[in-house]
Amino acid sequence: ESDITKERIQKILATGANVILTTGGIDDMCLKYFVEAGAMAVRRVLKRDLKCVAKASGASILSTLANLEGEETFEVTMLGQAEEVVQERICDDELILIKNTKARTSASIILRGANDFMCDEMERSLHDALCVVKRVLESKSVVPGGGAVEAALSIYLENYATSMGSREQLAIAEFARSLLVIPNTLAVNAAQDSTDLVAKLRAFHNEAQVNPERKNLKWIGLDLVHGKPRDNKQA
Repeated sequence: ESDITKERIQKILATGANVILTTGGIDDMCLKYFVEAGAMAVRRVLKRDLKCVAKASGASILSTLANLEGEETFEVTMLGQAEEVVQERICDDELILIKNTKARTSASIILRGANDFMCDEMERSLHDALCVVKRVLESKSVVPGGGAVEAALSIYLENYATSMGSREQLAIAEFARSLLVIPNTLAVNAAQDSTDLVAKLRAFHNEAQVNPERKNLKWIGLDLVHGKPRDNKQA
């Protein structure tokens, strides 16, 4: 069994492989062969991390060296490429950093905080931000923030409700008012006068919908830093 394992390792090293990642463990005797060949062997890598590395470097993930004929082979085409693979200590953790992968550009973001709760909150915020960027790139479109969309919908639905003669008018009007909770909450959380700001916001969007010459006012949202409405598309 030792000879078979050594033969497998030699087949891998013969292709020029100098970094080997595996989700399983590596026996100390096997590690000896890698060390003697000047190769880095990393064990117990998480499967999701292994998939990311393979995708970025162009490597193939193998569960066995056996081909369709039952022969054990390892080809150069299965290897991935990266400019540098190093082990660095960051805070209390030893990390393997794979830099400048050849197949795809990939990056890891390291978050640091005072405690686990802060890091978790930072991770959630970063995830939300990346999802926003992803959606923008996929849809090739954006909408103005600061309550602009909610205010515009509220004005439109209020006007639409007045055109109806049935009891549905009440439900539509109530839903229109409920949409203003978003800009109102934004103003309150920013310690601004929510009543004044939301009233000004509604006035701008009403003007945008009734006056075609002032259509550009539809981009108006709240500027919570200065406490006034502004063109959020331009900002």
